[in-house]
Amino acid sequence: MEGISLLLVEDNVLNQKLIFLTLSKYGFRIDVANNGKEALDKLDNKSYDIILMDLMMPVMDGLEATRNIRLREKEKDDRNIIIGLTANTYDADRDKCLKEGMDEYMTKPFDIDIFKEIIAKFNFQI
Repeated sequence: MEGISLLLVEDNVLNQKLIFLTLSKYGFRIDVANNGKEALDKLDNKSYDIILMDLMMPVMDGLEATRNIRLREKEKDDRNIIIGLTANTYDADRDKCLKEGMDEYMTKPFDIDIFKEIIAKFNFQI
């Protein structure tokens, strides 16, 4: 499936470039936000198929941004797929992501094969 819209919420420029270039090869349409606040601003004007959300960012972290997104969704009949992205590999971090409203979680460095497996759970194929 080509043309999946994705919001990449990541504060590290190198990670942004790596993920952007990798996913662009598969036809993703990608917007980038540098923190959770920017992500919320972008979501005011556009909807996305998938949000790839870093957990630890300045201004507003990924968990707070996810809580805000989920609150907004209660007012609309819409639900974003949010995949947490972190350098931490602890089970407690995965549990925290899911508890805060994320749909799934993956660790850095970004791995396209793991990402493909995750999005397949939500009926996206690349």
